[in-house]
Amino acid sequence: MKAKILTLIALVAAVMLAGCGRTTNNNLPRQKAADAQAEAFDKWFAAEAEAGQTIHSAMVVQHGKVILERWIEPNAPDSAHVMHSVSKTFTSMAIGFAIDEGLIKLDDHLVDFFPYKLPGQVSDNLRAITVRDLLTMSCGHEREHTDEIRPDKTDWVREFLSFPVEREPGTYFCYNTIGTYMLSAIITKVTGEKMVDYLQPRLWEPLGIEKPRWLECPMGVNYGGWGLYIKTEDMAKLGQTLLCGGKWQGKQVIPAGWVAEATKAQIDNRPADFDPENDPNPDWHQGYCYQMWRCRHNAFRADGAYGQYIIVMPDQDAVIAITADVANMQTELNLVWDYLLPVL
Repeated sequence: MKAKILTLIALVAAVMLAGCGRTTNNNLPRQKAADAQAEAFDKWFAAEAEAGQTIHSAMVVQHGKVILERWIEPNAPDSAHVMHSVSKTFTSMAIGFAIDEGLIKLDDHLVDFFPYKLPGQVSDNLRAITVRDLLTMSCGHEREHTDEIRPDKTDWVREFLSFPVEREPGTYFCYNTIGTYMLSAIITKVTGEKMVDYLQPRLWEPLGIEKPRWLECPMGVNYGGWGLYIKTEDMAKLGQTLLCGGKWQGKQVIPAGWVAEATKAQIDNRPADFDPENDPNPDWHQGYCYQMWRCRHNAFRADGAYGQYIIVMPDQDAVIAITADVANMQTELNLVWDYLLPVL
């Protein structure tokens, strides 16, 4: 019996590792889905529509192969889609590369990168903010300040540094998109490049992703927290690479250590009045990683406003990439778990 169990484990491991191996080009290979999977995919699309949710495209990858894919016109396989906050996960990858190359450290202080943009008085909390705190949305702000910066401000770094830091950094989760912009600004400061250019030889080229469009501030810094446009398959490629511990087609592209740290819960993001028995958004309270979220079912994800998702499911050796325009992102995820999870 023990020998049979060991053989079964070896076979399962071989199947999962096959999804991380080499292919003949930089595209994800295709494989016909099982009938039950195709039927579930159709039912999922119908359920989203019935719930008033507009899905633009979806791609399901299992064992490294695309088994299901669909685009709703005018969306198409070769058209890039706005990522909204899925952009944040790509920023996290840039930070991982910079750390691996010795350009920055997690415990580097934000104020040290921009000494000439500091306010007249620097509080202890502002002085304490680190790269790690920006990654975990715990820089100490009690509320999001992004909308105060976007409209007509020129120097976003200076504006960010002027906001009060009410909490001790590293102790209080507050979703903070302009904090992700600061990570992009750090990349530009230490490399002399826009982040989209810095990622060209490190991520876009190895994964076969055509250099994407990424919006930038008046100072020429990519937004970081939003503003990236990529294709659905490009989303799936990043998800598959993260699923494989940073490997793409058998080659280590993203440092394995960074993938391990960036995809695990780094901070408790549950509100003070959290009630697990009556939680309308359970997939938002599983812990926050480095610019990614943990989900139920031992999954993790990149997500963006209006339903953009890269969902990575290690237990199923699967990745789901979705672009959409939905009103309720939790409903979108609930239907993924109801219809797609059981057949993977």
